[in-house]
Amino acid sequence: MNLVIPDVLEASCATRQALERLASKWRVLVVYALLAGPQRHAELRRRLPGISQKVLTQTLRSMGDDGLVTRSVRKETAPQVVVYALTPLGQSLEAPLAAICAWASEHATTAPPAAE
Repeated sequence: MNLVIPDVLEASCATRQALERLASKWRVLVVYALLAGPQRHAELRRRLPGISQKVLTQTLRSMGDDGLVTRSVRKETAPQVVVYALTPLGQSLEAPLAAICAWASEHATTAPPAAE
């Protein structure tokens, strides 16, 4: 099987567009968190130390716009129960992200490389 290297420097390249969608560190971490199953906003905040409520909300909205996450209201009356889950498209990121994790483990070092 020949590996096809796309021209990621071209704005119209599908690979470039995918990389731009996942470039935010929070997006990838939200995917990892949601791979465990649907979760409420507060649960995600607890699982993602360092993310602000505002950034998590913005990240979930933009991931919803990109078709990676669904937002469902499970209780219509106050207080509402809103749950976020990965769509099939979002779930399809599990294998590529697992490959990145395997690569990172294989190439982990105990100290950062020295600056030149």
